[in-house]
Amino acid sequence: MANAKLSQEKAYRIMLKEYPDVLDIKQMCEILGISLKTGYGLIQENKIECLKVGRAYRIPKPFLLSYLGIGANSDSQ
Repeated sequence: MANAKLSQEKAYRIMLKEYPDVLDIKQMCEILGISLKTGYGLIQENKIECLKVGRAYRIPKPFLLSYLGIGANSDSQ
């Protein structure tokens, strides 16, 4: 393995290609393989950034990738 880091662009194309650019909580939990209760907990604890639209949470893909350590913040090291 030459480079184990996954860029945000590759993550979009490989990991998240079947999902919309803005996820709902159910889709986020499906991607992470966690329960809805755990997903809501991560949002309430501000571990995953999100947007609140009315009563619904929306998670743009870059916010999820940031939580996973993929993207701009992890590339600057």
